[in-house]
Amino acid sequence: MYTTKVTADGGRNGRVRSEDGIIDLNIKIPKEMGGPGGAYTNPEQLFAAGYAACFDSALQFVILKEGLKQKASSVEAEVTLHRKELEFDLSVKLTVRIKDVDLATARMLASLAHATCPYSKATKGNIKVELEVVDFVSSEVQSEN
Repeated sequence: MYTTKVTADGGRNGRVRSEDGIIDLNIKIPKEMGGPGGAYTNPEQLFAAGYAACFDSALQFVILKEGLKQKASSVEAEVTLHRKELEFDLSVKLTVRIKDVDLATARMLASLAHATCPYSKATKGNIKVELEVVDFVSSEVQSEN
């Protein structure tokens, strides 16, 4: 259906470029990891951006598939890099908000989106992904691990 290509040169202190030139970003190690930090992105931010956008698209897909009118929604992806000796892992917390639906319905839609989203499928069984559904207005929280 769609294929893209992004090239990285220099790893965590380098640059990423998409084949069409739309993405052309310098990458730097964040200060929290001992790097220079600054106004640069990093692999965790790029993964979080991709996952959040893909999950929100999956959410809109299942909202329509369930016969509901399109709803405003947002997905926040919090990606954490963990280190244990010489091993590295990621974990993700997805915070989902859907306007004008009750929390039970929002939770059901988020679960369906989690089963549909290609990022969720790719990470399933590989990293911890926490799914949190938050009321769009009151910020009432219901978590699902």
